[in-house]
Amino acid sequence: MQLIDIGANLGHESFQHDFDAVLARARAHGVVQMVVTGASRGGSARALEIAQAHAGFLYATAGVHPHHAIEYTDEADAELRALHAHPEVVAVGECGLDYYRDFSPRHAQRRAFERQLQLGVDTGKPLFLHQRDAHADFMAVMRNFDGRLGPAVVHCFTGTKEELFDYLDQGWHIGITGWLCDERRGLHLREIVRHIPAERLMIETDAPYLLPRTVRPQPSHRRNEPMYLRHIVEELARDRGEPVEVTAAATTATARAFFRLPAP
Repeated sequence: MQLIDIGANLGHESFQHDFDAVLARARAHGVVQMVVTGASRGGSARALEIAQAHAGFLYATAGVHPHHAIEYTDEADAELRALHAHPEVVAVGECGLDYYRDFSPRHAQRRAFERQLQLGVDTGKPLFLHQRDAHADFMAVMRNFDGRLGPAVVHCFTGTKEELFDYLDQGWHIGITGWLCDERRGLHLREIVRHIPAERLMIETDAPYLLPRTVRPQPSHRRNEPMYLRHIVEELARDRGEPVEVTAAATTATARAFFRLPAP
């Protein structure tokens, strides 16, 4: 079974002390490639650095998460454009809107989002999108770029059936994480993931966040890591009513095509 983790925050400080072991465990559990998430100016540069040190296994995104939208200046835009000149950077983002926490003012979030969508237009690269509690504004901003954007994935999808269908109607891809395994917040996902076409479905851990709550035994440190992608695909396959080998092969093929990754 070969798996691709499309969203892992491997630049997070929690991975510094055992980074090589984390990668080894991921490989041992069938993860053949990963996309390291860039979510800030510094984080995007670090994601590229990590990817370049593990050519063919790790790739990177470069963008500014809405939490950090106030840092999206002209200088930041120039920095991101320079990062996107490197072939290891395979998508624009993580970018979008987050009204759940509002760590940046909403007007700043929308401006940073729009500038990164323009970056997507200019580079022709896929988009790695974030949306939380901002669906209407998110859709409105995306509509302003109708016909000009390449492929897009709404990563770490946690929304409603109506939101899912809105995204699928636009032809966008969906990233599913261990949120699926959360009996407090993710039960609705178990009912709707079967509606996602195989050619639009991808999987991710969002490590070190969102450790699947159904993993047994639960690690004492509560840190998620890419090795648990196998657990996520097993749960996802069960909810879709298909053999895990089918779900694994489909999500891997979809991710490889979406990010234009060579075979490992």
